[in-house]
Amino acid sequence: MKMMPVGIQTFRKIIEGDYLYIDKTEIARSLIEKYEYVFLSRPRRFGKSLFLDTLKNIFEGNRELFRGLLIEEQWNWEVKYPVILISFSGGIDSRETLRKNLFYILNDNQKRLDIHCDEKEDPNQCFAELIEKAYEKYHQKVVILIDEYDKPILDNIENIPEALLIRNGMRNFYTKIKENDRYLRFAFLTGVSKFAKVSIFSGLNNLEDISLNPDYGNICGYTQLDLDTTFAPYLEGVDMEKVKRWYNGYNFLGDTVYNPFDILLFIKNHFEFDNYWFETGTPSFLIELIKKNNYFIPRFEGLCVNKSLLNSFDIKNLNLETILFQSGYLTIKRVIPSGVGMRYELGFPNKEVQISFNEYLLRSMTSGSQKELIRDELLELLEAGDAGSLEPVIKRLFASIAYNNFTNNDIERYEGFYASVLYAFFASIGVDIIAEDVSNVGRVDLTLKAGGRTFLFEFKVSDGEPLEQIKRMKYYEKYAGERYLIGIVFDPKARNVSKFEVEKI
Repeated sequence: MKMMPVGIQTFRKIIEGDYLYIDKTEIARSLIEKYEYVFLSRPRRFGKSLFLDTLKNIFEGNRELFRGLLIEEQWNWEVKYPVILISFSGGIDSRETLRKNLFYILNDNQKRLDIHCDEKEDPNQCFAELIEKAYEKYHQKVVILIDEYDKPILDNIENIPEALLIRNGMRNFYTKIKENDRYLRFAFLTGVSKFAKVSIFSGLNNLEDISLNPDYGNICGYTQLDLDTTFAPYLEGVDMEKVKRWYNGYNFLGDTVYNPFDILLFIKNHFEFDNYWFETGTPSFLIELIKKNNYFIPRFEGLCVNKSLLNSFDIKNLNLETILFQSGYLTIKRVIPSGVGMRYELGFPNKEVQISFNEYLLRSMTSGSQKELIRDELLELLEAGDAGSLEPVIKRLFASIAYNNFTNNDIERYEGFYASVLYAFFASIGVDIIAEDVSNVGRVDLTLKAGGRTFLFEFKVSDGEPLEQIKRMKYYEKYAGERYLIGIVFDPKARNVSKFEVEKI
């Protein structure tokens, strides 16, 4: 069997090294023939760079790499285009560093294309000169491929003034693409985020965004069909339903897809279920944004937004829902037609993201070294149906929350804070969980399922009878089997549980 291409983003290396390759060339051909200026947003580690490099080899006419692939007999390999390749993989922390980095990239392209540019001061003018000279030298229109166009901005997102300077510098650079339209055959830009056109793509008003185009929903990632066919020999004896729950679920309005990084490492690591993608990096500013805005964490599931919110990333006004969707922590669960266009219900794509994200969030909130013990004990109690023993475990959890999470605010007086903490904790152990679970008479704060049992939680702050509310409203009637009704009252002064009642039905 072929080797797994873990971490390989170069199409030539995959083909010549006889690594496993999922054929995306028919999608590439369709894209090239339909569009001239294209933008694609996908989360990190999703195969954007490999797809871009595949385009490079198509335009360069490297037919020998495409033997047996879908595009081989559908493309005119006699026509070869000069390709300018720009990738922002290195670190950029200032406008000056950006300028130097751009010159380094442009010089690399000059060497590869055997072109000499006279401009040495302004990278924007050097870019324009490179485009024109490439057209003149090869007597063919130029292709521009830009990978991770937004990385210099995202790397500085915690320093807004610097991020704005870098954004303005990049906008001036990208403007040269439109200004040189007469020399261009195709331009393709990839990134994680989509900034508003007015902020960075003001000179590219004809840029076609295919990020949520159903025709290109499968442009990156592995489909279930890929796993059932190409990957079948590599996954013999594996619980495929569990693989699906753990790693499938990303939806860009095509098929639901797997993150390639997860599947390749899952196979390489002998089928160990782990948070492979998540561990590659979660931005600290995202967690701080959640804490700063006292965000109601259970809202992440079932969140409804419109398309404009998914598409707009504004440095000056960071929208949490937009960031979570574009970075891959939330995905589209359902499309909802409405009178003013489509709306989208968002949620965690799979178990890996649900567990890892909430665990990461808890680590940022709690102190001490007993969190793992608390998690293990909590899961054992739920699976055993020992709801009565949950009280001391939950008390230890709230006792571990760092004091500075309460500084300069009165968050401990809000019911949503306690619901958020418990939601994150339950979600981090991987049980099925529903926040604000709706019935025909109202909604209960939290429902979770474990060990074939259903647990319904209702919370109050300071006083109240949460258990009686569950019974009075009969929230439990929609569920069969063993059901545990749990009412919890929290004391805002002690910042912990003051009353805990359980009843089994």
